[in-house]
Amino acid sequence: MRKTDGPYTIDSLELGPMDNFIHIIADNSTGSAAVVDPAWDIPAIIARLEALQLTLSDILLTHSHADHINGLEELLAYRSVPVHISAEEAGFWPDCPADVVRHQDGEAFKVGQLQGTWLVTPGHTPGSSCFLFDGALLTGDTLFIFGCGRCDLHGGDPLQMYASLQRLKDIVPPQTRVYAGHNYGDRPSTDMALQTEANPFLYWHEVDDFVRYRMEIHDKVRDTPYGPETAEALEALMAQYR
Repeated sequence: MRKTDGPYTIDSLELGPMDNFIHIIADNSTGSAAVVDPAWDIPAIIARLEALQLTLSDILLTHSHADHINGLEELLAYRSVPVHISAEEAGFWPDCPADVVRHQDGEAFKVGQLQGTWLVTPGHTPGSSCFLFDGALLTGDTLFIFGCGRCDLHGGDPLQMYASLQRLKDIVPPQTRVYAGHNYGDRPSTDMALQTEANPFLYWHEVDDFVRYRMEIHDKVRDTPYGPETAEALEALMAQYR
Protein backbone atom coordinates (compact mmCIF):
# COMPACT_ATOMS: atom_id res chain seq x y z
CA MET A 1 0.00 0.00 0.00
CA ARG A 2 1.49 3.33 -1.08
CA LYS A 3 0.03 6.80 -0.62
CA THR A 4 1.63 9.99 -1.89
CA ASP A 5 0.30 13.28 -0.57
CA GLY A 6 2.22 16.30 -1.78
CA PRO A 7 5.13 16.80 0.60
CA TYR A 8 5.29 13.20 1.80
CA THR A 9 4.85 9.58 0.81
CA ILE A 10 3.58 6.77 3.03
CA ASP A 11 4.57 3.28 1.94
CA SER A 12 3.16 0.37 3.96
CA LEU A 13 4.36 -3.22 4.09
CA GLU A 14 2.28 -6.01 5.61
CA LEU A 15 4.77 -8.32 7.34
CA GLY A 16 4.80 -11.17 9.82
CA PRO A 17 2.30 -13.66 11.22
CA MET A 18 0.25 -10.98 13.01
CA ASP A 19 -0.56 -8.91 9.90
CA ASN A 20 1.61 -6.01 11.04
CA PHE A 21 1.75 -2.88 8.94
CA ILE A 22 5.23 -1.37 8.92
CA HIS A 23 4.95 2.15 7.55
CA ILE A 24 7.67 4.15 5.84
CA ILE A 25 6.95 7.87 5.84
CA ALA A 26 9.20 9.88 3.57
CA ASP A 27 9.78 13.59 3.17
CA ASN A 28 9.61 14.08 -0.58
CA SER A 29 11.71 17.25 -0.47
CA THR A 30 14.78 15.58 1.07
CA GLY A 31 14.37 11.85 0.57
CA SER A 32 14.63 11.30 4.32
CA ALA A 33 12.41 8.55 5.69
CA ALA A 34 11.27 7.19 9.03
CA VAL A 35 10.34 3.57 9.57
CA VAL A 36 7.46 3.12 12.01
CA ASP A 37 7.67 -0.03 14.21
CA PRO A 38 10.37 -2.09 12.42
CA ALA A 39 9.57 -5.78 12.75
CA TRP A 40 9.54 -9.25 11.18
CA ASP A 41 11.31 -8.80 7.84
CA ILE A 42 13.99 -6.13 7.92
CA PRO A 43 15.50 -7.13 4.54
CA ALA A 44 12.10 -6.38 2.97
CA ILE A 45 12.01 -2.98 4.67
CA ILE A 46 15.54 -2.16 3.54
CA ALA A 47 14.76 -3.30 0.01
CA ARG A 48 11.75 -0.97 -0.09
CA LEU A 49 13.79 1.96 1.19
CA GLU A 50 16.44 1.37 -1.45
CA ALA A 51 13.94 0.78 -4.25
CA LEU A 52 12.37 4.15 -3.44
CA GLN A 53 15.82 5.75 -3.12
CA LEU A 54 15.12 6.88 0.41
CA THR A 55 17.60 7.53 3.20
CA LEU A 56 16.61 6.14 6.58
CA SER A 57 16.79 9.07 9.01
CA ASP A 58 14.67 8.00 11.99
CA ILE A 59 12.84 5.10 13.61
CA LEU A 60 9.50 5.89 15.23
CA LEU A 61 8.03 3.46 17.79
CA THR A 62 4.34 3.59 18.58
CA HIS A 63 4.90 1.25 21.53
CA SER A 64 7.25 -1.44 22.81
CA HIS A 65 5.45 -4.74 22.19
CA ALA A 66 7.71 -7.32 20.55
CA ASP A 67 5.66 -7.61 17.37
CA HIS A 68 6.39 -3.93 16.69
CA ILE A 69 10.09 -3.79 17.60
CA ASN A 70 11.58 -7.24 16.96
CA GLY A 71 13.57 -5.90 14.00
CA LEU A 72 14.89 -2.78 15.71
CA GLU A 73 18.47 -3.93 16.25
CA GLU A 74 18.73 -5.34 12.72
CA LEU A 75 17.51 -2.09 11.18
CA LEU A 76 19.93 -0.09 13.33
CA ALA A 77 22.74 -2.34 12.08
CA TYR A 78 21.82 -1.27 8.54
CA ARG A 79 21.92 2.40 9.50
CA SER A 80 22.42 3.92 12.95
CA VAL A 81 19.70 6.56 13.33
CA PRO A 82 17.77 8.09 16.25
CA VAL A 83 15.03 5.93 17.76
CA HIS A 84 11.99 7.84 19.00
CA ILE A 85 9.44 6.77 21.63
CA SER A 86 7.21 8.48 24.18
CA ALA A 87 8.72 9.16 27.59
CA GLU A 88 5.92 7.14 29.18
CA GLU A 89 6.61 4.11 26.99
CA ALA A 90 10.36 4.38 27.61
CA GLY A 91 9.63 4.00 31.31
CA PHE A 92 7.33 1.03 30.66
CA TRP A 93 9.76 -0.82 28.36
CA PRO A 94 12.20 -2.85 30.49
CA ASP A 95 14.79 -3.06 27.70
CA CYS A 96 14.51 0.50 26.48
CA PRO A 97 17.86 1.66 25.05
CA ALA A 98 19.39 4.47 27.05
CA ASP A 99 19.88 6.70 24.03
CA VAL A 100 16.31 6.74 22.68
CA VAL A 101 14.76 10.12 22.00
CA ARG A 102 11.88 10.54 24.46
CA HIS A 103 8.88 12.57 23.34
CA GLN A 104 6.09 14.31 25.23
CA ASP A 105 2.46 14.53 24.24
CA GLY A 106 1.82 17.31 21.74
CA GLU A 107 5.48 17.71 20.87
CA ALA A 108 6.44 18.65 17.32
CA PHE A 109 9.02 16.49 15.55
CA LYS A 110 10.43 16.23 12.04
CA VAL A 111 11.24 13.60 9.45
CA GLY A 112 13.55 15.53 7.17
CA GLN A 113 11.65 18.79 6.73
CA LEU A 114 8.25 17.14 7.27
CA GLN A 115 6.68 18.14 10.57
CA GLY A 116 4.50 15.89 12.67
CA THR A 117 2.87 16.02 16.09
CA TRP A 118 3.53 13.33 18.68
CA LEU A 119 0.32 12.22 20.43
CA VAL A 120 0.55 10.03 23.52
CA THR A 121 -2.54 7.81 23.46
CA PRO A 122 -2.42 5.33 26.35
CA GLY A 123 -4.75 2.38 26.63
CA HIS A 124 -2.98 -0.45 24.81
CA THR A 125 0.20 0.35 26.75
CA PRO A 126 0.93 3.30 29.09
CA GLY A 127 2.86 5.23 26.46
CA SER A 128 1.31 4.10 23.19
CA SER A 129 1.53 6.88 20.64
CA CYS A 130 0.08 8.11 17.37
CA PHE A 131 1.84 10.34 14.84
CA LEU A 132 -0.21 13.11 13.25
CA PHE A 133 0.90 14.70 10.00
CA ASP A 134 -1.04 17.04 7.73
CA GLY A 135 -3.47 14.55 6.21
CA ALA A 136 -2.24 11.34 7.86
CA LEU A 137 -2.50 9.69 11.27
CA LEU A 138 -0.33 6.66 12.10
CA THR A 139 -2.03 4.90 14.99
CA GLY A 140 -0.08 1.77 15.95
CA ASP A 141 -2.27 -0.38 18.19
CA THR A 142 -4.45 2.47 19.44
CA LEU A 143 -6.92 2.73 16.56
CA PHE A 144 -7.44 0.02 13.97
CA ILE A 145 -9.63 0.23 10.88
CA PHE A 146 -13.04 -0.39 12.49
CA GLY A 147 -11.32 -1.63 15.66
CA CYS A 148 -8.95 -0.72 18.48
CA GLY A 149 -6.10 -2.32 20.38
CA ARG A 150 -6.47 -4.76 23.24
CA CYS A 151 -6.62 -3.42 26.78
CA ASP A 152 -6.21 -6.68 28.69
CA LEU A 153 -2.43 -7.08 28.33
CA HIS A 154 0.15 -5.84 30.84
CA GLY A 155 -0.04 -2.06 30.92
CA GLY A 156 -3.41 -1.92 29.17
CA ASP A 157 -6.25 0.19 30.53
CA PRO A 158 -9.70 0.49 28.91
CA LEU A 159 -10.43 3.76 30.71
CA GLN A 160 -7.33 5.29 29.18
CA MET A 161 -8.18 3.80 25.79
CA TYR A 162 -11.62 5.39 25.89
CA ALA A 163 -10.11 8.78 26.66
CA SER A 164 -7.47 8.39 23.94
CA LEU A 165 -10.00 7.45 21.27
CA GLN A 166 -12.36 10.25 22.26
CA ARG A 167 -9.46 12.67 21.98
CA LEU A 168 -8.54 11.43 18.50
CA LYS A 169 -12.16 11.76 17.44
CA ASP A 170 -12.16 15.35 18.71
CA ILE A 171 -8.84 16.61 17.34
CA VAL A 172 -8.09 14.71 14.13
CA PRO A 173 -9.53 16.40 11.01
CA PRO A 174 -12.14 14.20 9.29
CA GLN A 175 -10.28 14.06 5.96
CA THR A 176 -7.14 12.63 7.63
CA ARG A 177 -6.15 9.14 6.45
CA VAL A 178 -5.71 6.54 9.20
CA TYR A 179 -2.79 4.09 8.95
CA ALA A 180 -3.01 1.42 11.65
CA GLY A 181 -0.39 -0.96 13.03
CA HIS A 182 -2.16 -4.13 11.85
CA ASN A 183 -4.16 -5.06 8.78
CA TYR A 184 -7.25 -6.12 10.73
CA GLY A 185 -9.87 -4.17 8.78
CA ASP A 186 -11.80 -4.92 5.61
CA ARG A 187 -9.66 -2.29 3.87
CA PRO A 188 -6.12 -1.07 4.58
CA SER A 189 -6.97 2.56 5.32
CA THR A 190 -9.86 5.01 5.56
CA ASP A 191 -10.30 8.62 6.46
CA MET A 192 -11.06 9.62 10.02
CA ALA A 193 -14.61 10.61 9.07
CA LEU A 194 -15.53 7.00 8.28
CA GLN A 195 -13.90 5.76 11.48
CA THR A 196 -15.87 8.28 13.51
CA GLU A 197 -19.04 7.20 11.74
CA ALA A 198 -18.64 3.41 11.75
CA ASN A 199 -15.88 2.25 14.13
CA PRO A 200 -17.70 0.75 17.13
CA PHE A 201 -15.02 1.90 19.54
CA LEU A 202 -15.67 5.51 18.57
CA TYR A 203 -19.44 5.12 18.99
CA TRP A 204 -19.88 4.86 22.76
CA HIS A 205 -20.70 8.08 24.57
CA GLU A 206 -20.41 6.66 28.10
CA VAL A 207 -17.15 5.22 29.36
CA ASP A 208 -18.91 2.32 31.12
CA ASP A 209 -20.49 1.22 27.83
CA PHE A 210 -17.14 1.40 26.09
CA VAL A 211 -15.39 -0.64 28.78
CA ARG A 212 -18.10 -3.28 28.72
CA TYR A 213 -18.00 -3.53 24.95
CA ARG A 214 -14.20 -3.63 24.78
CA MET A 215 -13.61 -6.06 27.66
CA GLU A 216 -16.69 -8.33 27.57
CA ILE A 217 -18.52 -8.21 24.26
CA HIS A 218 -16.33 -7.32 21.29
CA ASP A 219 -14.20 -10.47 21.17
CA LYS A 220 -17.30 -12.67 21.40
CA VAL A 221 -19.10 -11.20 18.42
CA ARG A 222 -16.52 -9.77 16.00
CA ASP A 223 -13.58 -11.21 14.12
CA THR A 224 -11.23 -9.95 11.47
CA PRO A 225 -11.51 -8.48 8.98
CA TYR A 226 -13.37 -5.81 10.90
CA GLY A 227 -15.97 -3.88 8.95
CA PRO A 228 -18.17 -0.88 9.66
CA GLU A 229 -20.89 -1.10 12.30
CA THR A 230 -24.16 0.82 12.62
CA ALA A 231 -25.50 2.52 15.72
CA GLU A 232 -28.62 0.34 15.57
CA ALA A 233 -26.58 -2.88 15.53
CA LEU A 234 -24.40 -1.75 18.42
CA GLU A 235 -27.35 -0.71 20.56
CA ALA A 236 -29.07 -4.06 19.87
CA LEU A 237 -25.90 -5.90 20.75
CA MET A 238 -25.52 -4.04 24.03
CA ALA A 239 -29.16 -4.80 24.92
CA GLN A 240 -28.61 -8.48 24.12
CA TYR A 241 -25.78 -8.69 26.65
CA ARG A 242 -27.45 -6.73 29.45
